[in-house]
Amino acid sequence: MNTILTERFKLAKNYIYSYARPLEQARFAYHFENGEKERVITELKAYQNEDDGFGKAIEPDFWLPSSSPMATWAAGQILLEISVNGAEPIVKAMLSYLKNTCDMETGMWTTIMPENNDYPHAPWWHWQEGVQENWMYNPDVELAAFLVHWSNDGSKAAEVGWSSIQKALNYLMNKTEMDKHEINNFQKLVKLIKPFESIFNARFDYSLDQVSGKINGLAENCVDKDVENWSRGYAALPLDFIESPQDLLCKRLSSLVEKNLALFVKELDDEGVWDISWSWGSYPDSFAIARQYWKGILAVDRYRKLKAFGYLE
Repeated sequence: MNTILTERFKLAKNYIYSYARPLEQARFAYHFENGEKERVITELKAYQNEDDGFGKAIEPDFWLPSSSPMATWAAGQILLEISVNGAEPIVKAMLSYLKNTCDMETGMWTTIMPENNDYPHAPWWHWQEGVQENWMYNPDVELAAFLVHWSNDGSKAAEVGWSSIQKALNYLMNKTEMDKHEINNFQKLVKLIKPFESIFNARFDYSLDQVSGKINGLAENCVDKDVENWSRGYAALPLDFIESPQDLLCKRLSSLVEKNLALFVKELDDEGVWDISWSWGSYPDSFAIARQYWKGILAVDRYRKLKAFGYLE
């Protein structure tokens, strides 16, 4: 590990323990200091509501306190990150919420809630008629995968998940391009469903290998290949789609991956963290808080990636 990164990592630890949310502090401790996953679960519970879904600004760009599928997805991401099993009460409760809120006709959950408009939020989280068409299966296909991954085969929850996945596949296989966030959701589908590959292949017209190939193609096409654009705005970076050197896309995009890692190191600020590349343009006081939260989230996520690629000891 180079000297600059070593020193920046020490500064990042200080930043996280001084300014990040307790949730990111617990995540940082888990990944880099042999911290207990129970601490992460405890912090996650602070965002869970009585209906078993999640809210309370766990996704810092919208501050809706009541439960929403998107906030619940954010919690599910962290539960996967720390390898929590389906027997955990927090997971069982989350699955109950998801099972009961899916629209079985469309296979979708409501991505943006009308109530979002009553609380500070980024403009892309503003509800209006027809907004679901902009989001489609983001994050719904991943919510469906949660239900299969964490439920018993043949259970009501698993069947809700499989039904939603079928509709999402019909949508996916007819796409020629896709937003990076939705691609990420489909990538997670493949990873979570891999242990159920034989069931998947028996249920659907497409094999899991075919679906994986389709998603990898969409991801590769989505990556902005012009390195000069990477520091300007909200470009799709190689590491938006790659978690570790073992990923198939890492081999296809190896030279760009190395440049992306180098960019992460280069863009570290004097506090050892990264600033975000977006703003709300409204709710300035709330955005200042959200920005601080996001810096903690980015620090945990990017240092995890640097560690996966051998940049941290």
